[in-house]
Amino acid sequence: MDTIFAQATAQGRAGVSVIRISGPRAWQAGAAMAGSLPSVRHSGLRQLKDAHDVLLDEALVLTFRAPESFTGEDVVELHTHGSTAVVQAVLHQLSGTEGLRLAESGEFTRRAMENGRLDLAQVEGLADLIDAETEAQRRQALRVFSGALGDKVEGWRSDLIRSASLLEATIDFADEDVPVDVTPEVTILLDRVQQELRSEIAGSFVAERIRTGFEVAIVGPPNAGKSTLLNRLAGRDAAITSEIAGTTRDVIEVRMDLKGLPVTFLDTAGLRESEDVVETIGIERAVQRAEAADLRVILSEANEQLLIVPKPQDVVVSPKSDLTGDTINGVSGVTGEGVSALIERIRTVLQDRTSVAGLATHERHRSAMQQSQGYLDAVRDILSQGPESYDIAAEELRSAIRALEALIGRIDVENLLDEIFSSFCLGK
Repeated sequence: MDTIFAQATAQGRAGVSVIRISGPRAWQAGAAMAGSLPSVRHSGLRQLKDAHDVLLDEALVLTFRAPESFTGEDVVELHTHGSTAVVQAVLHQLSGTEGLRLAESGEFTRRAMENGRLDLAQVEGLADLIDAETEAQRRQALRVFSGALGDKVEGWRSDLIRSASLLEATIDFADEDVPVDVTPEVTILLDRVQQELRSEIAGSFVAERIRTGFEVAIVGPPNAGKSTLLNRLAGRDAAITSEIAGTTRDVIEVRMDLKGLPVTFLDTAGLRESEDVVETIGIERAVQRAEAADLRVILSEANEQLLIVPKPQDVVVSPKSDLTGDTINGVSGVTGEGVSALIERIRTVLQDRTSVAGLATHERHRSAMQQSQGYLDAVRDILSQGPESYDIAAEELRSAIRALEALIGRIDVENLLDEIFSSFCLGK
């Protein structure tokens, strides 16, 4: 196994930069630069020197022995001063050390998984944690990274293994003192797993939205103040505003942190019948994006006919309250009147949805659970045919177990690994 190294902190000037070395020659390489290393899981101040005994930097050095490290290998971390020159000098010295090479993107994390320090779901949770922009994303990613999803999958797997062993015992030892009909116990185990799978699958859609961001479409007729409201929400001129109807032709997106929730507001074309070809295309796109959005803010006067039908949780407000004088259900992008109340209404609706969020946050997770659920449905049908079909039911159970094992990276995920780890930075 190669010994790898890379800068583990962000590129560019900083107060401190961390350079990580991992692999069988990590301690030897660290000692060659630092002269001596502190004891395991301790830190020490050392002078880092090159092969010609020239001082490179004074750094804090930490050491970890396998398997008690992030990667599960011997690891040395050099906490240097964060100037570009210092980091480059240290990396250059390491690159000339025999047996060492620069790590590939995500290679430290990949080794952590291969050495059993993380499962694949935790790896994805770590990637989400690094990318987290809001408090909700941070909390969710941290739950997955802590192993909560893997623990849940392990519980399902144990119940299914128990179910399969009951069926196989009946098949293999039919002439011995083993219950002939194990269907009741197997059914109880299946009920529990399937109920939890259904709940987790349903919650995965909300969890995925927390990870990628909710979409809130601002819709209404032309000149209703949609773009002005978007600019007020964004705190900048994100959209062109004009008194000319049909100014907005395409969907304009503004991503925001809405009190901890990731939200993308969509400014859409004014909804009306039009003979202008370009405007008509914009209106069609507006309707499509609005229908697909998680929530719609509809700017509409009383009894006004719209091209889109409000859904139960949609927020309907009266536009241009600075002109209409509607202080109860009105909003004005010009003066900001009613904007705070509107934000709170949006946040409340979206926050309520997050209460049912599951641990599974990716389409891959949901697909694996749905696949396992399908196999378990087949098991139920087969069990109804009696003990003579237990061998077929046991095979379907094994398929359900394999689907769950793929979720946490135990099997059949080799084709996914390169794609997943490529999203990590070089030092992770």
